[in-house]
Amino acid sequence: MSDLISPTSSQELLFRLNNALASDSDGQKRLDQIVELVSNCMGVEVCSVYLHRDAQTLELCATQGLNPESVHQTRMRVTEGLVGRVSRESTPINTSNAPSEKGFRFMPETGEERYSSFLGVPIQRLGQTLGVLVVQTQNARTFTSDEVKTLAVVATVLAEMRETGILTGEGQALSALHTQSETYKGLVAYEGFAEGRVLLHEPRVVITNPVGKDPEAEQKRLDEAITELRGTVDYLLESQPLHSITAEQREVLETYRMFANSSGWLTRMAENITTGLTAEASVEKEQSEARIRMAKSPDPYLRERFHDLDDLFNRLLRILTGQGRSVTDEIPENPILIARNIGPGELLEYGSTLKGIILEEGSVGSHATIIARTMAIPLIIHVKEITTEALNGDTVCIDGDSGVVHLRPDDAVTEAIHNQIEMTKTAQVKFSKIRDKPAQTRDGTTINLYINAGLIPELPNLIPSGAEGVGLFRTELRFLTTTRIPTREELAQQYSTVIDSADGRPVIFRTLDVGSDKVVPYLNREEEPNPAMGWRATRILLDRTGLLKMQLQSIIRGADGRPFGIMFPMIVSQEEFVKAKTIVLELIKREQKKGHAISDAIEIGAMLETPSLAFAPDSFFQSVDFISIGGNDLKQFFFAADRQNEKVRSRYPALSMSYLKLIKHICDRCTENGTRVSYCGEDAARPELAIILAALGVSSLSMRSSNLGRVKHFLRQVDLNEVRNLFAQSIRDNSPTFKPYIDSVIADCQKSLAEV
Repeated sequence: MSDLISPTSSQELLFRLNNALASDSDGQKRLDQIVELVSNCMGVEVCSVYLHRDAQTLELCATQGLNPESVHQTRMRVTEGLVGRVSRESTPINTSNAPSEKGFRFMPETGEERYSSFLGVPIQRLGQTLGVLVVQTQNARTFTSDEVKTLAVVATVLAEMRETGILTGEGQALSALHTQSETYKGLVAYEGFAEGRVLLHEPRVVITNPVGKDPEAEQKRLDEAITELRGTVDYLLESQPLHSITAEQREVLETYRMFANSSGWLTRMAENITTGLTAEASVEKEQSEARIRMAKSPDPYLRERFHDLDDLFNRLLRILTGQGRSVTDEIPENPILIARNIGPGELLEYGSTLKGIILEEGSVGSHATIIARTMAIPLIIHVKEITTEALNGDTVCIDGDSGVVHLRPDDAVTEAIHNQIEMTKTAQVKFSKIRDKPAQTRDGTTINLYINAGLIPELPNLIPSGAEGVGLFRTELRFLTTTRIPTREELAQQYSTVIDSADGRPVIFRTLDVGSDKVVPYLNREEEPNPAMGWRATRILLDRTGLLKMQLQSIIRGADGRPFGIMFPMIVSQEEFVKAKTIVLELIKREQKKGHAISDAIEIGAMLETPSLAFAPDSFFQSVDFISIGGNDLKQFFFAADRQNEKVRSRYPALSMSYLKLIKHICDRCTENGTRVSYCGEDAARPELAIILAALGVSSLSMRSSNLGRVKHFLRQVDLNEVRNLFAQSIRDNSPTFKPYIDSVIADCQKSLAEV
């Protein structure tokens, strides 16, 4: 025992570990060397490594001091024992009397009954716990803070070795990371099936040299990287003109600057280096611990702000390692993008080459979701922890019906997803046969089908889909994907292209619909307690009439004498519509005086997205050229269920009888006043909703081009009189939902589709 080193000399311990692990041996032998070295260097009788077999199970994979026959035999759930508690809570346990601790579980096969003292630390990387490192002694004692730090540093090195495959060996718990098949459950933001290869938005930084030989040199590397990071943050903040970014964006950048200059995390990283870690390993150790601390915070604001700090950690690691995405990096074949989150501009840069998108965060109403829908790319959100497991080039499949993601799937899963994709393609071929036929129901009612669009790349789908025009062109997307306000000339050119693409078919432009979740970077806005019901859409345009007039002038000039429609979103009263319509009419006269060609067939309508407008005076319905029911927002306000909130939005289906009665009331008002009524929103693309909407009196439906063929097929199979009778029956039955009544109708349509 004469060669034992001081328990606090973690540098020497790491050097010995590094030398031992440089030998040519498998993962089990390396683990055995680790526990022996730690046991000897720290002067303890027991050192053990427990690794996760799966998220809920730990397995004893190596030990010095316990019964060697228990290795790979002793297993426990994370809810069992002190080892399970360390893993579950991601915090060390340091006790002189282990049996007295909460959750203690005796493992007789290990022979640990002789050991009283216990120190366990989590083996974790980027907030993910990979296992637990434990030391034990017979004598009852509490380990010193230096010993706890030493063991934590060893655990950090173990985590990096586990990540890079150095500890790979036989057995489930020692199998290489990022090689097993994994299944994740998320939420469907845009349906569809996809198969392809992983494309990470932020590629993983892999640390191959966690042990530093020269602390002074490592500290210098860290200092230089910090200086570069601070310069980047300062540039981001100071290069943005005050008018070009919102208060919220400036707050984020100021938070970046605060974190980058915080002495707390810099001090802790410097301490990590003195223990023997390299600069990058010290950064990642602090990042992992910060993730654990912030995840436990009861303050949602602090948890949200950690994303800013996490981004700084990643920037710092990329500076130190030189790793990260380059413009010359190859994009894999059939790429499926995986990211924590992504903005609309970044998503557009990838283009339509993506086969699918998987996000750890996101929401059904986010800008990225809107872009994904416009490009008809399957999107699954809230897929927790997939960015820590997926690697570039991994095979991945998306089941966009159930919201399931299969990472590195087996052949059976791959074949099943592939078959679904082929079935979808086959169905589209069947739908193409009725492309030029009307959406006429069996009772002789014709429903007009239009597409929703917002980007120029969507417009080539208009004619092949068989659509009768553009029922909703989202003008705000052009504003959301740039850092400056577009010019009149740029907008006029875009609107002209839209009308050109329609080739004489009707086009309805929705005026700027921003606010709430749609934040325009250069439009200063105050923080609101409830932005969905705050200053947004037409409310903004009526306060900032200059912006409204600029957009209307662009539409008129882009049309160049051709007909088009304009509709105002988020109208809640007749007075609002009258003000907006008056501005349009005055502007038309002014543009005529300037010599611009103006069509006589310009239509001005309103979106009905609030229940209040359903009860407006008859004079309102008579003053509009058409009504377009905006189903997404109308459901949100009708059910008082935030459509951004996944906990509540799915509780209130569109087949609810209370909601359908509101739709019938709106349609009856429109019929009484001779007003044309359409429906746009996600529900219009669902055949069962399209059928009942048509039966209630909706004459036009607007949806994504990819869904139009299916909806047309289903409409052509039904008799709306039969559906109306079912609706009346459901009212007599006092049914809360129309679903059981429409299900039989849909089943018959499905049979007819199979026979086509």
